[in-house]
Amino acid sequence: MKKLLALAMASVMAFSLAACGSGAPAAETTPAAESTAETTESTETAADTVAAATEGEGLKIAIVSSPSGVDDGSFNEDNYNGILSFIEANPSATVTPVKEPTGDTAAAVQAVSDIVADYDVIVCCGFQFAGIAQIAQDNPDVDFILVDSFPSDAEGATVEVDNIYAMTFAEQESGFFAGMAAALETTTNKVAVVNGIAYPSNVNYQYGFECGVKYVNETEGKNVEVVELPSYAGTDTTGANVGGNYVGSFADEATGKVVGNALIGEGCDIIFVAAGASGNGVFTAAKEAEGVKVIGCDVDQYDDGANGDTNVVLTSGLKVMGANVERVLNEVKDGTFQGANVVLTAETDSTGYVSEEGRCQLSAETIEKIDAAYEKVKAGEIVPASATNGITPDDFTAAAE
Repeated sequence: MKKLLALAMASVMAFSLAACGSGAPAAETTPAAESTAETTESTETAADTVAAATEGEGLKIAIVSSPSGVDDGSFNEDNYNGILSFIEANPSATVTPVKEPTGDTAAAVQAVSDIVADYDVIVCCGFQFAGIAQIAQDNPDVDFILVDSFPSDAEGATVEVDNIYAMTFAEQESGFFAGMAAALETTTNKVAVVNGIAYPSNVNYQYGFECGVKYVNETEGKNVEVVELPSYAGTDTTGANVGGNYVGSFADEATGKVVGNALIGEGCDIIFVAAGASGNGVFTAAKEAEGVKVIGCDVDQYDDGANGDTNVVLTSGLKVMGANVERVLNEVKDGTFQGANVVLTAETDSTGYVSEEGRCQLSAETIEKIDAAYEKVKAGEIVPASATNGITPDDFTAAAE
């Protein structure tokens, strides 16, 4: 199945958890040399610049990330691991992690501006970096990889830039598989999704999850409820209330645990966690409860679900970022790099879920049903709601396949 290929691609980069915990050291795959990059007051640069000294001069790469940094075991680390994999094959290349500590969009763009003169390639992780278009245009000799957003101009309009390869993902597809898994496996008929900030990618996960639950309810005759806490409803980038359960940060473990405990208190026994490092708290809440499972996000989180002799991870929704970052870095190296705005989907093996034996706790029957739906998603016969496709979870119906 294509989803298994997506899992294989994801696992190559030695991923750890996607929304919780602290995996293996991110620099493990290549030698590390300690250094400190210059920053402004709006940035914090990680102390370790990963490099392997060999003959010749390789690409100088920077990765600029959100407050949770490149060791978040999730979104940022997945992208970082893609760079490390590139360096493993091209050991004269170097990477410097730069952490923007506020998550503010203006600060994120400034963090990139502060370092642009020092690198050949800059990888920008997150929606908050959409405003780098002018910086890229002013620095045509630097190539940019923008993950989870398309570049925008000063008025906020989406633009294409020759030296920006911008990749977004159909997170609603992975969210859909997570929603199906939750609805098929719940025993309380109450499930939930916890998100970080209502950026489009996070809203996609939420909407996809809700559609997956709705699909199971309609096709299996179930009545599973997606529980939302009104006090944690999300407000998207347009100012609209999208509901859901939003921590308000990707780096607030304490609030993540509060939200997790509140949902468990409402009777939820399966929670999809798409909240970056804030998801650590949800995992902790699940581990301290009884009979509660979580669904990981972005990468395979199974190892981080270990809880004594048991494991709280039911499965994980996959978004294959690291492999795509590595691919684009190879294009830079080979001189074939081209700027583009692309949406990566199941059709390109860039979304999926974990069904491998020993890496999930899904029943064979559940896997069979999700596999069948996966092929329909890939073929365009099922189109889950997203923040950008004009479909809402209320609009989505199984009959609309």
